[in-house]
Amino acid sequence: MSTGFRTTVNQLRERINLRIYDSKPFVTKFLRYLSVPLSLTAVAALIFSFGYQLNLDQKLWVDFVLKSTIGFYIFKYFSELFYDFSPPDYVRRTRFEFVLMCYMLANILAVNLFHIELTQSLGEWLGIKSFADLFMLVVQGYFLIFVALELGKASRLLPHLKISPPALLVLSFGAITALGAGLLMMPEMSKVPGGLSAMDAFFTSISAACVTGLSTIDVATVLTFKGQTVLMILIQLGGLNFITFASIFALLANPGVGTRYKSMLQSNYSVDSLESSVLLTGQIIRFSLLFELISAVLLYFSWGARTFDSFGEQIFHSLFHSVSAFNNAGFSLYSGGLADAALGTNVPLGLVIALTIILGGLGFSPISEMFSVQSRSYRRSRPWIHFSVNTKIAVYAVLVLVPFGTFAFYLLEQHGVLRDLGPGVQWYHAFFSSVTTRTAGFNTVDFGAVALPTLLVVMLLMFIGGSSGSTAGGVKTSTFALVFMNAMATIRGKKRVELFRQTISVELLNLALSAFLFSTSVIALGTFALAITDGHFGLARIAFEEVSAFCTVGLSTGITAQLSDAGKIILMTSMLIGRIGTITLAFALTSKRKDSQDYRYPKARVQVG
Repeated sequence: MSTGFRTTVNQLRERINLRIYDSKPFVTKFLRYLSVPLSLTAVAALIFSFGYQLNLDQKLWVDFVLKSTIGFYIFKYFSELFYDFSPPDYVRRTRFEFVLMCYMLANILAVNLFHIELTQSLGEWLGIKSFADLFMLVVQGYFLIFVALELGKASRLLPHLKISPPALLVLSFGAITALGAGLLMMPEMSKVPGGLSAMDAFFTSISAACVTGLSTIDVATVLTFKGQTVLMILIQLGGLNFITFASIFALLANPGVGTRYKSMLQSNYSVDSLESSVLLTGQIIRFSLLFELISAVLLYFSWGARTFDSFGEQIFHSLFHSVSAFNNAGFSLYSGGLADAALGTNVPLGLVIALTIILGGLGFSPISEMFSVQSRSYRRSRPWIHFSVNTKIAVYAVLVLVPFGTFAFYLLEQHGVLRDLGPGVQWYHAFFSSVTTRTAGFNTVDFGAVALPTLLVVMLLMFIGGSSGSTAGGVKTSTFALVFMNAMATIRGKKRVELFRQTISVELLNLALSAFLFSTSVIALGTFALAITDGHFGLARIAFEEVSAFCTVGLSTGITAQLSDAGKIILMTSMLIGRIGTITLAFALTSKRKDSQDYRYPKARVQVG
């Protein structure tokens, strides 16, 4: 392109920019605001089409809504392209979107002018019969992402909401569980005539969003493929926290988003600064998807004697169990869990799932610190920089608790549920049970048949749980470690609590003690309430069920589906409180008081012990 021609084009573009400058704010704002209700309508139509058997008129209506919305997106994109000061730069910034929009526009013109469907014709030319269906599936996935980006732009209104970050986190879980329950109640999601009952739908949705794994239904036989897909999405949203996805889309749509999202992420993942919370959010998504993909590939080749009806079914089973394992959910597509006859002795499969569970329970900050290229390069260039205390606690907890649980389970159950198995297989089941009891919920043995001492050890491991800022539950290893170290320092007469050559602040110790006490109180109240509603099951079994629910583990002695409605509500409440966190919930429900520090009362002497 000659210099003279380029100069002429630039001058022409400059004159156009001057002409359209006054109308640009109105047009762009109008299109942005209009996209929100249209996007919500299109998503509702898409959900309606998947959740119900539609007649011809309804299919035509849904088709019209989706096509109209896609047409609007095409118009909106090219309008933004036209109003941009440098259209070539805009195309470079949105290359994928530009190609897809051009293809959609060409396809619309070809259908209306020449009655030729480009996608179908391309599939026939390539010899792929289902190419059009595959392409539409990809387009629908992109459509949902694009809708999320459009809705993410509404984050500009977030600073006007007088809601604290903890309260937003609580509301996000409430919204995702309500939406999940509504989806699961639709007829196409289950094999139950008319759809799941409200109780079963809400219980399953809460259990999935809270990555617990307790269920009042057999998801393997009751839910259809669509229902299982919804369940997997709920697990993914709940494990990474729905607010993480919302923040990703908000930050992509509006990189200048204020500190409210950042402070929410900071409090959620316990990072040092607001900017670190934004960087960690991107790493969370990348590492999670990477580990889940690797796990799914390994699982695909680890099913052993288990046969599948199709190639697609094997892929879905691998992906579902990978997502469920990394997010420590414990849901399985087999009625007996991993204790299924075809899987009970499949050691490679169990080891892959166990390793995936451990990675998911480490915590996102330790994962980032251990595996990110930036962190490793930073430590390599500065050898005196070591892992943070938080990461060391997470790693040492795995190195201590997993062997402890393995030996305890083996010693207590070698003549119990493990008695008919060989020594090697016994150690495998003991190891897997030790890993899964810390919050995953998968089972390779029947926990309804284990002895009472074993249940007590399992309850202790469930109570401790995984690392802070992870997909795991429990009071968290850091909380337990700080409470334990504080107690040891008090017994030894030390005035400071020191860990890994660093001093733990009094404020942090108080926070850990508060979380510990609040958690034990909620579990005690939940067990007491279950003793009133379902006491006939016995104290040991209902206490195990309550600890499993609050610590979002998902292990059960087999009484979940038999509980009364009141008992199920108690467990649902415990799951929500346990997943959100007692401290976060307390901050969300209370307002901070700014007490004056200009005075101090005399020290009181109180007898302790």
